[in-house]
Amino acid sequence: MSDATANLPPGARLLGREWLGFDESGQALIRFQAQVAFTNRHGTIQGGFLAAMLDSATGICALAKLSPGLIVVTRSLDTRFLKPAAVGIITARARVIERTERDMVVQAELIDAAGITVADAVARLRILAKA
Repeated sequence: MSDATANLPPGARLLGREWLGFDESGQALIRFQAQVAFTNRHGTIQGGFLAAMLDSATGICALAKLSPGLIVVTRSLDTRFLKPAAVGIITARARVIERTERDMVVQAELIDAAGITVADAVARLRILAKA
């Protein structure tokens, strides 16, 4: 296990999550590795794995915008599957679109290696104090 993945939660490790940072427009960039083990009978990435990537991307984007004493939990994840996703690198772009003291709304999209948006989601997150 590399230093980059040593502190990741098991689900993030499974998805091959890699935090890339914020781009010049302020969007969070997160890379995932879609594995052959994630495919369905059609040979494309099963929707549940894409939803997990979107949940992970929206959560890590939100955490990057919060002070260290706060965490978020997902209350809802409204997901759309737009195109079949292939095995390989999938990059998420995520941004906070609304925030109050207790809640945050984050939008994210998944883009495949060819630059095609394969899925997107809006997550509603609850902000909590770290236990």
